[in-house]
Amino acid sequence: MSILYLAQIIVSILLIIFILVQQRGTALGSAFGGSDSGGGEFYGTLRGVQEKIFWATVVLGALFVILSLLNLVF
Repeated sequence: MSILYLAQIIVSILLIIFILVQQRGTALGSAFGGSDSGGGEFYGTLRGVQEKIFWATVVLGALFVILSLLNLVF
């Protein structure tokens, strides 16, 4: 098994975890677009840990794409 494959698997698992941590609802339905409240929901700006998780997700997503392209080449 190549180091690129292993790195891609680790990055993909971390990416899944970071995406799931970002979910803004507490119910399972919110993960699939459902809402517990009747009205529209308002989300303000990201602050603190939420912002760090968001940017870590962006970096992991970019890293995943780069690793995928490298796996195609090598």
